[in-house]
Amino acid sequence: MIKRFTNKTRASALCTGVFLCLLFSTASRADEGQLSGVNNEISRQQQQLSASSKKLNTLQADLKKQEQAISSVATQIRAASLKLETIDDEIAILNQESQRLEQRKLGQMELLKELLNSQYRQGEHSQLNTFLSGEDSNDLDRMTVYAERLSKARTDAINELAATDTELQLKRRMLAEQTQKQTALLDALKADKATLEKQQHAQKKTAGAVQRQIRNDKSYLSELRNNQNRLKAEVAKAAEQARIAAEQAKVKMDGLGRYKGKLHRPVKGKTLHSFGSTQTGELRWNGMVISSKEGAEVKAAHDGTVVLSNWLRGYGLMVVIDHGKGDMSFYGYNQALLKNVGDTVKAGDPIALVGNSGGQTQSGLYFEIRRKGNATNPSPWLGR
Repeated sequence: MIKRFTNKTRASALCTGVFLCLLFSTASRADEGQLSGVNNEISRQQQQLSASSKKLNTLQADLKKQEQAISSVATQIRAASLKLETIDDEIAILNQESQRLEQRKLGQMELLKELLNSQYRQGEHSQLNTFLSGEDSNDLDRMTVYAERLSKARTDAINELAATDTELQLKRRMLAEQTQKQTALLDALKADKATLEKQQHAQKKTAGAVQRQIRNDKSYLSELRNNQNRLKAEVAKAAEQARIAAEQAKVKMDGLGRYKGKLHRPVKGKTLHSFGSTQTGELRWNGMVISSKEGAEVKAAHDGTVVLSNWLRGYGLMVVIDHGKGDMSFYGYNQALLKNVGDTVKAGDPIALVGNSGGQTQSGLYFEIRRKGNATNPSPWLGR
């Protein structure tokens, strides 16, 4: 009886063990399946993110080319515009000279009329008439000499005026031709710029779509941090250039310490983003963004030496000026750069043109001040 119970118990335990093994085996296979699914999803998302990042990198490279091309055209347009202004000034001066000469010509014409009348009246008393009338020939000689001198003076004046007028007309014609050429050049450059901006707009639209995708994948913060790191790396490379330039500079490199509240405003406009405000997540703005009209001149905040003038991802076309003693100012988002590395500038000198490079959605200036490598609020440093 006892033996039969024991065998029955062993059989029951064996069945229970087999059931548990089957249960654990099924659960293990389910866990393995879930883990495989999770790994596949992670791999898919990583591949998607990697593809998006590669696409963004390609678009950023294209964007750089487009914005550098726009910078070149915008610089040429500015040079052509300045030359056109010079020609216009010269034409205005020539018009004034022409009017003055016309008045002088009218005066000389009146004088000519008087001389002709005098000569006509003198003709009534010719040498023959004087001889027949018995008048003194000495008086006649004096009048003849006087008339000859007046006639010569009149002829000389007319010839001189004609020569001057001819020269003036020739110069005005040359300037008119130059103005026509400059106007045609300016129109062509504007057309080229419009074409490039259209292409740039398409590139920015695509880049914006990829950036939104990356932002959704929580990689936008990483992109912004990478942009800041790129800027730091570029500034670090420029440090040695800054030291050499400081030794050769013909401007004061005494830093910004004594000029707080007196720096020249780089542009006039509304502040879109202030220093320290949230950029995204826990990342904050290291500088300020000032709204300004595209193509407006960006002015140097203080005397210094240009140590960086190039395109940087996230900042577009940027100028960095070293002011000495570890103080630097940064000017980003520009349409065109007017200064090169090594150039010395004075406060208020044009250094760039306002734009929206770097993938910005509107024109404006990114302005930053760093002291010994640390970003500081630029607002209190600017004058009114």
